Amino acid sequence: MTTELRVLDPNEWDRWFAVLDLAFGGIHEPPDSRALWRDLTEFDRSLGAWDGDLCVGTSGAFSFRLTVPGGALVPAAGVTMVSVAGTHRRRGILTSMMRRQLDDVRAAGEPVAVLTASEPAIYGRFGYGAATWTERATVDTNRVRLSLPDGVDGVTLRQADLAESSAVCEEVYARLVPSRPGMLARRPGWERLPLLDPESEREGASPRLCVLAERGGEVVGFTHYAIRPNWSFAGADGSVVVEQVLALDPAAEAALWRFLCSVDLTSTVRIQSGPVDGAWRHLVSDVRRCEPRAREALFLRLVDVGAALEARTYQAPVDVVFEVEDAFCPWNEGRWRVTGDAKGATCVRTGDAADLALSVRELGAAYLGGASLVSLASAGRVRELREGALVEASVAFGSPVAPWLPHGF
Repeated sequence: MTTELRVLDPNEWDRWFAVLDLAFGGIHEPPDSRALWRDLTEFDRSLGAWDGDLCVGTSGAFSFRLTVPGGALVPAAGVTMVSVAGTHRRRGILTSMMRRQLDDVRAAGEPVAVLTASEPAIYGRFGYGAATWTERATVDTNRVRLSLPDGVDGVTLRQADLAESSAVCEEVYARLVPSRPGMLARRPGWERLPLLDPESEREGASPRLCVLAERGGEVVGFTHYAIRPNWSFAGADGSVVVEQVLALDPAAEAALWRFLCSVDLTSTVRIQSGPVDGAWRHLVSDVRRCEPRAREALFLRLVDVGAALEARTYQAPVDVVFEVEDAFCPWNEGRWRVTGDAKGATCVRTGDAADLALSVRELGAAYLGGASLVSLASAGRVRELREGALVEASVAFGSPVAPWLPHGF
């Protein structure tokens, strides 16, 4: 490879971002989106690959804190803006950026790195495993009814301006962050992300709308949504496009779902993203009529196996030795003993015989409780070396709630 890899100079951002634009289809980001991504760019964590004066590769990282099982917020590198110019593929540029980036993440003391993948097949070879899943659904509100919990009628709803309600919505979001693995604590500036609503991406829907759920004068939940009108010969047949429903208690969440399923002139509610164990599944009368579909969302890589496995808790007592394979980050290779329970854990190198053998990719997939070790073993991705160790570890690594990434980056 003859290209030079270097930290991004702020004066080169426009040229750097243009390479990313082209790699993702050549359609330029709207000005407000472009301005936000420039403001959020951490230049000292962004890399450009240069062939002379020509930028031919991009990558970056955000400094996040990620919720893990047990509720702790763990420093995590949010890998982002990765691209290689089509004219410079198969020259090792991506590998060199991933190599440099993971070395930098390790030096920064971040135990894990995370990303969302436009092409999932790319990142497995760098040790990333699919750690969270997101679900879409289309609720036929003409045929599906809701069964609501007690307390719904004690919740009042109020239409609110999207920007003016941002602060109270962020407060609800922040209170929920420790409750579900995979959620990201938003740093200053990230509260602008839900306000991005370019007309080019609405697909005929209205501007983004907000309804607040309140009880006793306190905001206890909110929904961001849009309305996509449609008229057939038989009459109105519009859709409610739900970006997010977040609430602090079951009654508040159910009140928001009742509202969304009863918007005038609509017959469907399209849920764009939610956890695979979302409450709506247990409110509807017929899940089949909702056509739920799931796909992977957050990919996770353990950069420091010992620190990462110590950072979370375990829902059952566990004492297991992992034989970890990690060719790309060889400092992780070898045997690690994890001992822990719901109160805390230790993870240290050991010379003891291994109980389970797996690669760092599978360990990343199981880290937040989104994939069970038993399931991975059924695909031949985890090998049990001590009888009983697989179930013991799988139960311990689980999570009482499904991990979920509420927004991209």
